[in-house]
Amino acid sequence: MAQDLIVSIVGTGAALCSMSSFIPQIAKIWRERDASSVSLRMYVVTVTGFILWIIYGVMIASWPVTLSNIVCLALSATILALKWKFGHGAATA
Repeated sequence: MAQDLIVSIVGTGAALCSMSSFIPQIAKIWRERDASSVSLRMYVVTVTGFILWIIYGVMIASWPVTLSNIVCLALSATILALKWKFGHGAATA
């Protein structure tokens, strides 16, 4: 019983950290209207990874895994879209 609570707390903390980690980058890109320092390749891989995590979460019927990765996918896809919109310069690696 106590172990289940600890597992839930750790999982919730991990999900919140993962989800919130994208917000400062989105805010910075939007505020500066510049995404030249964002790695296009990294975010393509990140978006792909979240898609795979979502599929995995559905396959194992883990809605916490699925839902947290849907949020992370939306946020990282936002950064990717902003990169395409505001990506100035050659810093795409």
